[in-house]
Amino acid sequence: MAHILAIAGSPSHPSRTYSLLEYASKLLVQQGVTVDIISVRDIPAEDLAYGRYDSPALEKPKALLEKADGVIIATPIYKAAYTGVLKAFLDLLPQKSLAGKVVLPLATGGTIAHLLAIEYALKPVLSELGARHILSTIYSIDKQIQVQADGSIQLDAEIAQRLQDVLSDFAKVIDISAATKEVAHAN
Repeated sequence: MAHILAIAGSPSHPSRTYSLLEYASKLLVQQGVTVDIISVRDIPAEDLAYGRYDSPALEKPKALLEKADGVIIATPIYKAAYTGVLKAFLDLLPQKSLAGKVVLPLATGGTIAHLLAIEYALKPVLSELGARHILSTIYSIDKQIQVQADGSIQLDAEIAQRLQDVLSDFAKVIDISAATKEVAHAN
């Protein structure tokens, strides 16, 4: 069975970004994919700020990443960049830790003006970590994600369809990737 690690890069909780990540994770679980969610805001700030590669708080995220077939990275965009807390976390990951993994970036922002921040800021870092198969980013603006009174979200029809389409592709690619790894390990 395919396994996904969903990484929430928002410094606040609750957030639209985290809600979008949870929504996407539920859709993947319905497709038979196992999903673990971690929030980088839960890693001690001192470990992130001081670059403590050997922090015990990083053991679980690193182990989940190692066994994952695919990774979803969700971040809000502030001032044309992904969050600093996400950058600090990514800096602490082992070199090439995304090699052989399918990566799906999800981003939220106040306006469409920051759409290219993923292309110019996040994707180069993901590539440096070894990601070679990065799917099309889902970028949604705040008004496309309505938080309901119960904490659930209601997505704009267009963004809901785009998310559904990319998650379907993601699950297919992950299944192929996982099957290929199983065959390689069997030989």
